[in-house]
Amino acid sequence: MEDVRLEDIINARRVLNNIIHYTPLYRSNTFSKLCDADVYLKAESLQKTGSFKVRGAYVKIASLTEEQKRNGVIAASAGNHGQGVAYASKIHGIDCTIVMPVNASPAKVSAIRGYNANIILYGSLYDQSWQKALEIAKENNLILIHAFDDPHVIAGQGTIALELIEQIKDFDVITLPIGGGGLAAGISIVLRALKPDVEIIGVQSNAFDAMKRSIEDGRIVEVSKGSTIADGIAVKHPGELTYKILSRNIDEIVTIDDDEIIKSIFLLMERSKLVVEPAGAVGLAYMLSNPDRFRRKKAITILSGGNIDMYLLGQIVSKGLVKTGRMLKIAIQLVDRPGELKRVIDTIVANRVNIVEVLHDRLSQDVAVGSAKVTLSLETEDAEHTQRLMNSLRENNIEFSILS
Repeated sequence: MEDVRLEDIINARRVLNNIIHYTPLYRSNTFSKLCDADVYLKAESLQKTGSFKVRGAYVKIASLTEEQKRNGVIAASAGNHGQGVAYASKIHGIDCTIVMPVNASPAKVSAIRGYNANIILYGSLYDQSWQKALEIAKENNLILIHAFDDPHVIAGQGTIALELIEQIKDFDVITLPIGGGGLAAGISIVLRALKPDVEIIGVQSNAFDAMKRSIEDGRIVEVSKGSTIADGIAVKHPGELTYKILSRNIDEIVTIDDDEIIKSIFLLMERSKLVVEPAGAVGLAYMLSNPDRFRRKKAITILSGGNIDMYLLGQIVSKGLVKTGRMLKIAIQLVDRPGELKRVIDTIVANRVNIVEVLHDRLSQDVAVGSAKVTLSLETEDAEHTQRLMNSLRENNIEFSILS
């Protein structure tokens, strides 16, 4: 296949029958209110292997001949595609090798090992891992399973849109993540054929907006402007086939930064009880950052994956509390005498604020003799509660500096 048609995606769905989950579509009251819209979440984060990637990977591997299967397969992946390929290979009894960036999530590395795949860590970005996988494939006559620029993979990802159309009769707009473009390409083919009036918005990281730039320039360009926590869409060079499809199908590609992604992950956990990885939350992050664009519309976003490192998740929770005004970290210089710390604690308790952590320091070089530096981590209800506490501290002549 040099292109992908609706018929290919319908056939791909037959291949996936009884292999993957029919993932739920949730209406979110919280995000609907925040956007003044009717917001629905397609939870591919609950898919087998924790990501939509298993759809395309399985369809591709199922298309291989018996001789190709005997040779074995190889793929480059930041994690989710690798899990999908490893899972499909295990089902088909195929030897599988996954090349991953050296900084790949330990959780994703461990999950891939759980499917009995061989793992090679190489490079700091997906594109470098891809070049290594290409080299190994040629040397060992392995079948290379591309993460996005393959007709079978694109067809598999497009099956999400077939499910959506069954789950919701009409909708106005959809936001979805774009890295190399396989997910967006597959979904756009279905929607342009069956729901041509739906607005399709792709979302990329500010640091990796190669598809956006390519479509704007009318040619494929390579872009990398830094780093992002959304490793699943950290792709410098978009696919040629995905570029071709999205050039004719997508309405717009937008970008967001990591702070917006962190906020959306935090709110998804707290309000919707869904654990979503950074790349999987970018569509919702754009909605929350641009509510005027979705006002009074029926909007869907694809939560494309839920494979997140637990250490990163802990950081996101902490930063999310700070960004929503519910965690305050302050430093106070006190005269080192009885009762001074109690005066501070009494003021905090009187404002119904929870003390999470206290650090008492007399020895650091920036602490004057006869003084003590107290660092307090405090949990409040919201930004207004935080402001009331700070006003109360000032009224009681307690000088402090805000650390975060």
